[in-house]
Amino acid sequence: VQLQACGGGLVQAGGSLRVSCAASGLTFINNVMGWFRQAPGKEREFVAAITWSGGSTVHADSVKGRFTISRDNAKNTVALQMNSLKPEDTAVYYCAGRSSNALSTLSERYTYWGQGTLVTVSS
Repeated sequence: VQLQACGGGLVQAGGSLRVSCAASGLTFINNVMGWFRQAPGKEREFVAAITWSGGSTVHADSVKGRFTISRDNAKNTVALQMNSLKPEDTAVYYCAGRSSNALSTLSERYTYWGQGTLVTVSS
């Protein structure tokens, strides 16, 4: 199983960025997909998750209204559109998958992890 994240980079506060993750080696449609992030010196935290159909999503309060998770099952990809970025959004962003259709905000419930992509928001 491989989850390959890309799209990170440097952006000014207030700007937008889209990170995406391509999955291979798993039955993508059977997996809830999620995004987590880890800032320097902090623990990994939940950002967003989406069910296999895309019909249900959950976003962390800290990103609600600014970030949107989506998926394309035909392409085995999951994306995170990030708008109105703030310096506190600076982190390595990880995509993750769990073999269930139940949304979860807990990292230990996810089996598959990508390598992460760095997002840096300058003030």
